[in-house]
Amino acid sequence: MSTAMMWLLLFVVAALALLIAALTKTKFTVQKISIIGIMAAMSFVAYEFFRIPNVFGTGSSFHLGNTFTALTAMLLDGVSGGLAGAIGLALADVVAGDPGYAITTFILKFIIGLVCGTVSHKVIHLRTFPTGNKLKYVAAVTASAFSGLLVNVFTDPFIGYFRNLYIFGQPAEFVSVVTKIASGVTLVNSLLSTVCAVVLYIALRPALEKAHLLPKE
Repeated sequence: MSTAMMWLLLFVVAALALLIAALTKTKFTVQKISIIGIMAAMSFVAYEFFRIPNVFGTGSSFHLGNTFTALTAMLLDGVSGGLAGAIGLALADVVAGDPGYAITTFILKFIIGLVCGTVSHKVIHLRTFPTGNKLKYVAAVTASAFSGLLVNVFTDPFIGYFRNLYIFGQPAEFVSVVTKIASGVTLVNSLLSTVCAVVLYIALRPALEKAHLLPKE
């Protein structure tokens, strides 16, 4: 697929994300936009400078960039979390000269944010969850963070398979091998990112609430 077509697909994906934000009636305040921007930057830094690239020659990397997708979704909402991760990590792919990866990265990170946000605020109601029982509270935070990251364990290799096959035009046998390895790498990334997201959420939430930077339930 040509580079121009890859850029066009990336633009379409970004436009669809904004459409979802409009349909879900997500409100963006100055504070929220600032937090999304900071988290997108943190995603970029975590991926760009703290990763083990090209594991086993498959193009997959060990990294902690997904941490801030889940964290933003838990602190704000699913759309905001999805945008933070999608912008930061897709930008990392663009900087690396891989707009083909950026397309699927944007989609995958947006999915992580939506799932984490839905579980956090619609199922568990994390903002109002009692903090008296530390064990239950940590379990609730962990479930919220891992929900989207667990989904990513399945969606990342699945979407990556079709990306490698149809966008990059790689041989089917090679793509099958790469997909199996990518599944293991994604699982490790998800587990590590869950731990980091839980620790950061528990540490940051009280400070952000005190500063009145978090939306109410």
